[in-house]
Amino acid sequence: MRTRLTDLVGVRYPIVQTGMGYVAGARLTAATANAGGLGIIASATLDLPRLGDAIDEVQRRTDRPFGVNLRADAEDAGERIDMIIGKGVRVASFALAPKPELITKLKDAGVVVIPSVGARRHAEKVAKWGADAVIVQGGEGGGHTGPVPTTLLLPQVVDAVDIPVIAAGGFFDGRGLVAALAYGAAGIAMGTRFLLTSDSPVGDAVKEVYLGKGLTDTLVTTRVDGVPHRVLKTPFVDTLERSGRVAGLARALRNAMAFRKLAGLSVARMLREGQAMKHGRDLTWSQMLMAANTPMLLKAAMVDGRPDLGVMSAGQVVGLLDDLPSCAELIERIMGEAAETLAALTGLADR
Repeated sequence: MRTRLTDLVGVRYPIVQTGMGYVAGARLTAATANAGGLGIIASATLDLPRLGDAIDEVQRRTDRPFGVNLRADAEDAGERIDMIIGKGVRVASFALAPKPELITKLKDAGVVVIPSVGARRHAEKVAKWGADAVIVQGGEGGGHTGPVPTTLLLPQVVDAVDIPVIAAGGFFDGRGLVAALAYGAAGIAMGTRFLLTSDSPVGDAVKEVYLGKGLTDTLVTTRVDGVPHRVLKTPFVDTLERSGRVAGLARALRNAMAFRKLAGLSVARMLREGQAMKHGRDLTWSQMLMAANTPMLLKAAMVDGRPDLGVMSAGQVVGLLDDLPSCAELIERIMGEAAETLAALTGLADR
């Protein structure tokens, strides 16, 4: 299937696997790329050497295009950009809008720049700055999310910008892909659906927790990191929701120190990165401190296999998923369903 997205990044199918912390590593990224989609390494939970190792591993596993997701406000963002340019990575995606000079540097080196946004004004801004495409996530999506559903946000953004728009939030099958294309999108991006594949590094016990959830078993909480975050409902998340502000900040401080040790960061560097995060997202100092919760609470569930001690980002689509296909099986199935849906719609038009 050829769209503006496939032409832009050189993949076979207009399907993107998003950069999920502790999930989207070399194994999942390469599996997606080999299946014809665009796999993206999540780098926010990797230090610079481990990011280099992950890129090298993907390149050993596949010769197809893939991307790296970056934190635009990271202190070492420039070094990370130099690395992906030097290693010939095809795509750089961003969870926050990168500064114009970062976009220019990447584009001058031939790297495709694709920020993720949750509002029309943000899409317009990055398009004006030179972004090549944009991922638009509606409120159904997992992780950090906004209040506007995909079916309303997507057409609004498509009408506002001239660059390819990739739809995220609520997609899992070929019918959804066709629906996104009908709205004017150039493809779809999926997180939860790729997390629940046999190529995902998440442990089987944690995957079973996901598979046991229904459509109403997620919630949007600000107790994880101070900003809206869609996660699975669990007893631990219920405890977070009921905890007071002082207890929440104390937990965040403990997690900040644990993450500092895990990532090998100095206190001074953590403070500098916190200041950048505070400025980039317009957070209060309390919210910035709470942001330290995210990597450690995700790690507890995704890496350590302890959903009772961590949080699990999830889109509402989790309630529609009941299997663990490989990335190749998943993408083949989605494209087959898309072909059947398109044929059925064409039949309607011929009547």
